[in-house]
Amino acid sequence: MGFEDVVLLTKDLISFNTINPPGNEKGIAEFVGKLLLENGFSVEYPVFADNRLHLVAERGLSEIAPPIVLSGHLDTVPLGAKEWQTDPFGGEISGNKIYGRGSSDMKGGLAAMICAAIGSFKGEPPVGGVRILFTAGEELGCQGAVQLAKTYKKLGQASAVIIGEPTANIPAIGHKGALYLNVSATGKTAHSSMPELGENAIYKAARAIGIIEKFNFGVERDPLLGFPTANVGKMQGGMNINSVPDHAEFTIDIRSTGKLKHGEVLNRLKKELGDTTLETLVDLQPVLTEETDPFVQMVYDICRIEDQGRVLHKTLSYLTDGSVLQPLYHGAPTIILGPGQPEMAHQTDEFCYINNIEQAAKIYKSIILKHRRF
Repeated sequence: MGFEDVVLLTKDLISFNTINPPGNEKGIAEFVGKLLLENGFSVEYPVFADNRLHLVAERGLSEIAPPIVLSGHLDTVPLGAKEWQTDPFGGEISGNKIYGRGSSDMKGGLAAMICAAIGSFKGEPPVGGVRILFTAGEELGCQGAVQLAKTYKKLGQASAVIIGEPTANIPAIGHKGALYLNVSATGKTAHSSMPELGENAIYKAARAIGIIEKFNFGVERDPLLGFPTANVGKMQGGMNINSVPDHAEFTIDIRSTGKLKHGEVLNRLKKELGDTTLETLVDLQPVLTEETDPFVQMVYDICRIEDQGRVLHKTLSYLTDGSVLQPLYHGAPTIILGPGQPEMAHQTDEFCYINNIEQAAKIYKSIILKHRRF
C-alpha cells in the first residue's frame, strides 16, 4: 500500500458507521486488522463491549528499543440535527476535500497512520518497530483507552506516542486534562401548592451551580495550558410542574492544567457545593511534553514548522487518548498530530483536505523511520 491509496482508504473507513453511541467498531477494526495482517503485522482485537473492538497491531518489535506508538480512535460523534448536504458515510470527493462523518475526526488520520506504518517496512525496517493502537469508545471521554489500559496486559513499552487527532498537520505538545463530574441533589416531594411540606432538590442544585459559575481554582496560570476552566453542561430535575422536585442533577466539565490536582479540587467541591453528592465520570490528567525533547524537535523539523510560517498552537483545547497513554508509557514524549481540520470536528458536512491526508502519511512515515536515529 502506497500513499496514493490513502484517500481511498479514508473513503473505506468513512463508510463504516461508528457513531458513538453505540459505536459498533467491530467491523472497522476487523477491516483494518485484515489489511495490516496482509502486510506483515500481528493483530489482536481486545473487546471493549458487545460489537465493539479495539485494534492492537505490531510489527518489527525488538530488544534494541521500544516501538513508536501510533494512536487513534475508531468511533465518531452523532450526525447532529442539521441535515447533511452530502452522504455522511459516502466519502464524497469534491476538489481537494473528502466529506463524511469522521473524515477529520479522525478517519483521515487513521488511514494516514495505516499507510505510513505499512510503508515504513518497505525498506530497512524502523528501529524498535511500530505499535498501532486504535481504540473504541473515545468520543465520550476516552473510556475505551481507560478500559484497554486496565484490561489488556500486552501494551508493552513505548519510546514515543503520536495521537492522530485533527491538528491540520501542525504538531501540538499537549492538552488540558479533564475531570467530569455528575452532581446530584435530593429533596422531598410535595404538592406545589404546599411547597413548605417539601424540600426542593432543584433549589439545592441551583445554589450549587451558582457556586460553580464563580468558582476560583486558586492556582497560577500554566505557561502553556493557561488556567483551568469549569462548565455546567447539562441539568435536569423534577417530574411535573405541580410537584416539589425530590431529585435534580447536573454535570461539571473541568479542564485542568498541570497546576491543578484533581483530588484537591474534588475535595473542595464536596465541601463547597452544600447538600449534594458528587460522582466522578472521567478523571484524566493533562498531556504535556517538553518542547526541548529531541523527539519533539525532530517532529518540528519534519513538519517544517519554521519554514512554513504557520501559527503553532503548542497545546490544544480538546481531550485525547494521550491522557491515558502518556502515563501508561511512563511519560514517553507524546505529540498530537493529524491531518484533520480541528474546526471541522463534530460539524455537519465534515470534511478533510485530501492533500493534508496525503501529507500526513508522508510525515508519519518520516517520523517512524527517523525516530531513534536522531
